[in-house]
Amino acid sequence: MVRVIDLQAENKSHIQQAAALLVAGFKAFAPSAWPDIASALEEVHEALEPGKICRIALHEAGTVVGWIGGMPHYDGRVWELHPLVVDPQHQRAGIGRALIADLEEQVRQRGGFTITLGTDDEVGQTSISGLDLYPDIGHHMQTIRNLHGHPYEFYQKCGFVISGLMPDANGYGKPDIIMAKRVQTKTVSDTASERMN
Repeated sequence: MVRVIDLQAENKSHIQQAAALLVAGFKAFAPSAWPDIASALEEVHEALEPGKICRIALHEAGTVVGWIGGMPHYDGRVWELHPLVVDPQHQRAGIGRALIADLEEQVRQRGGFTITLGTDDEVGQTSISGLDLYPDIGHHMQTIRNLHGHPYEFYQKCGFVISGLMPDANGYGKPDIIMAKRVQTKTVSDTASERMN
């Protein structure tokens, strides 16, 4: 059983644990993301800046087993999920899904409509790795296949769709897969009242 709570800037132990998760969690599929604890700690401190969302999953033993961050764009209508990491020893136990569901609620409470994320393919996990995605990026979006456990399928199971590709984001043939999910919709009456104002 886990609890999802705010990561507190004064809790040095939780900050250290969250940073260690980044290094361990991304080592296999995005080794250049956070190669050491210093870069990971910098990321954690950035996620704690005012106006951002920074939540952790605490195991019943009190240890951090997952971490998710969110940052606003488009005047808070769109939030970027960045990052999401779950302790490799606790994966496939629903922690990632719980963190995403919690982030969705946090974004809704702040008036956001959409969550977006980028999920890189640096190590050949998908059929689009190593390819020149130009000039037909749309075709590659439609025909992407998961070859070696890339997390984009996890996000699809959580309701996200592929909304774009960023060719060469991590070097030639190493794209970023852009995904999005609507978390709040406007009603017809909301739209009508806006037009009247």
